[in-house]
Amino acid sequence: MGHGHSHDHGHSHAPADFGRAFLIGVILNTGFVAVEAAYGWISGSMALIADAGHNLSDVLSLLVAWGASVAAKRPPSDRFTYGYKSSTILAALANAGLLLVAIGAILFETLHRMAEPPAVQGETMVVVAGIGIVINTATALLFLRGRHHDINIRGAFLHMAADALVSLGVVVAGIAIIATGSRWIDPIVSLAIVAVIAWGTWGLLKDSVAMSLLGVPKGICERSVRTYLAGLPGVNAVHDLHIWPMSTTETALTAHLVMPAGHPGDEFLHEIAHELAHHHRIGHATIQVEVQRGECSAGC
Repeated sequence: MGHGHSHDHGHSHAPADFGRAFLIGVILNTGFVAVEAAYGWISGSMALIADAGHNLSDVLSLLVAWGASVAAKRPPSDRFTYGYKSSTILAALANAGLLLVAIGAILFETLHRMAEPPAVQGETMVVVAGIGIVINTATALLFLRGRHHDINIRGAFLHMAADALVSLGVVVAGIAIIATGSRWIDPIVSLAIVAVIAWGTWGLLKDSVAMSLLGVPKGICERSVRTYLAGLPGVNAVHDLHIWPMSTTETALTAHLVMPAGHPGDEFLHEIAHELAHHHRIGHATIQVEVQRGECSAGC
């Protein structure tokens, strides 16, 4: 008769708390949106109003990412046995979508302005967008340390870094307009900014879609995990190996090990869990031991 045993290696390190960063970012950017939209209206600068609209999308993205990071900490329930951890993946996907909408809006406005470049107050553009650079850069820096370990935080970082770039582009355009009086400068700079934002968004979109489809997370090699498990003493075969993201920071694994000599004991499973957590970044492992392959196929 086959012997089954499951082991869950507790919980991997809890995601860093970026609640304060989100709060500061939302307050700063909401205030800036109001100021930028007001000055854009007063000066007749559509560039500033469009940038304010882009900043508003970033405030929404910060709120989405923040909500997901809070939801991820909620305990599991009878229905949601993993809790709400995967909401961070949905947030990353939503943020990629918001960035695409922002790119589309800027691109539409830019192409419209290229056809009929309006007169713009360069001085107002430089001053207001200059404030935008400071606020957006400061907010982006709040998420800097978490961007490599959590795709949700990376989404927030990318939004703010993209905004800082947009503001920089507006400053450059404003200075050039003051110096030359050329109206076409503003839309040309905007096109360059759109290209930069699109480049960063593509990576976020690709990664968040892969996670939504339960693809093996980046940085984890399925082949090396399979090789490790197959090379364990007493293991004849490995099958039904699945690796998937539970959230943007936690990964789960299930695998069946065929061990004809019999169940090796709990200590063996503890060692596997430790190895997977510390060398393969998989914190939630469930291992099924089978004496003979296919013996418990109906219930495994």
